[in-house]
Amino acid sequence: MKIGGFELAAPLALAPMAGVTDLPFRTLCRTMGAGIAASEMVTADTRLWGSAKSRSRLAHADEPEPRVVQIAGSDPGMLAHAARLNVDMGAQLIDINMGCPAKKVCRRAAGSALMRDESLVQRILEAVVRAAGVPVTLKIRTGWDAGNRNAVRIARLAEDIGIAALAVHGRTRADMFTGDAEYVTIREVVDSVGIPVFANGDIDSAVKAARVLEVTGAAGIMIGRAAQGRPWIFRQVKSYLASRTSIAPPSVRELRDIILSHLDSLYAFHGEDTGVRVARKHIGWYLRQLSQAPRPTPELMKATRATDQLALLREFLEQADGSLCMAA
Repeated sequence: MKIGGFELAAPLALAPMAGVTDLPFRTLCRTMGAGIAASEMVTADTRLWGSAKSRSRLAHADEPEPRVVQIAGSDPGMLAHAARLNVDMGAQLIDINMGCPAKKVCRRAAGSALMRDESLVQRILEAVVRAAGVPVTLKIRTGWDAGNRNAVRIARLAEDIGIAALAVHGRTRADMFTGDAEYVTIREVVDSVGIPVFANGDIDSAVKAARVLEVTGAAGIMIGRAAQGRPWIFRQVKSYLASRTSIAPPSVRELRDIILSHLDSLYAFHGEDTGVRVARKHIGWYLRQLSQAPRPTPELMKATRATDQLALLREFLEQADGSLCMAA
């Protein structure tokens, strides 16, 4: 699968998720088989880039190629400027967010709210493609609500303007993350354009990924929430798509190695205080993968120092090792 001049090692994308897909997690998922991984959503308002959160979202030193930054906003000029600055800082692909359903994003007429104004969508895409100088991709939903599914029109518009690839989440903005994703609209998008399309939504196993590809005809799969605590899902999907060979989840011992390495990278990237706080949610997601596991201790989940967090986690996993198996 190619996006612009980049040949992906696998047609598998990690979906950008605020508060989740920082550089350490993106790098981990790439080592586990993801072919591409975009940054957390970065605001197009460069006046806000001075915060520690924004600086961390803009960072991609030593990240595997292609380096992708996702930008969000509603002003074509600001988005174009943000795209150009990110390219100057090393971004090799720019992704535009028109899929986020969060109220705080939609209230600013950004994210999936943009799908209500196709003329604004056109102006944004034209401005960013013209300014970026690198391939530009677009993430959308099927529409604003069930009565306004316009993904096909926006996809055709995007292709005409020069968007290099699309990712389509099989829900409307009104759906948020409730109910089941529908793939009929994604199929209609795939049939209407000639650029690569990633199918996204409720893909939580290798078998489901293969089925979604068959139903939609998409060129690739984008996985978001199912990768939380399960970054190895990418190698499972990659193997299954290549040979219909199922790979078992990691052993508890391998899980321990994955978690500890991930936590070390979080501390190094964010610093100890923020790294420990960010690590808590990842620890919770990882430990949910253990069948028959006891609940993590409050001391583990409330630790404020890296040494304490690591020691308590090792103790928890040593008790589990040999007596527990990974959940399927």
